[in-house]
Amino acid sequence: MRSKFIALCSTLAVLLGVGWYSVVHAQTAGMARHEPHMSAAMGHLQQARNELERAAPNKGGHRERAMQLVDQAMQQVQEGEQYYQQGER
Repeated sequence: MRSKFIALCSTLAVLLGVGWYSVVHAQTAGMARHEPHMSAAMGHLQQARNELERAAPNKGGHRERAMQLVDQAMQQVQEGEQYYQQGER
């Protein structure tokens, strides 16, 4: 019974990860065509966010602040993409 539960949770985690990757990849695929450096930056920021989430939360609040700053940086990259798509180059 326990092994079935673990298998189900593992499968769910993989499916969620693939789904999340698909959504993110779809958003950045267009950006990669016309601005590969912004697209690469977004990928690196996402990796940084994932690593920070996995880090132990024993950093006196600095880990959490770093995650907030990464989120802000990701938001700025997305806003830059929207600005570009509006034709205001």
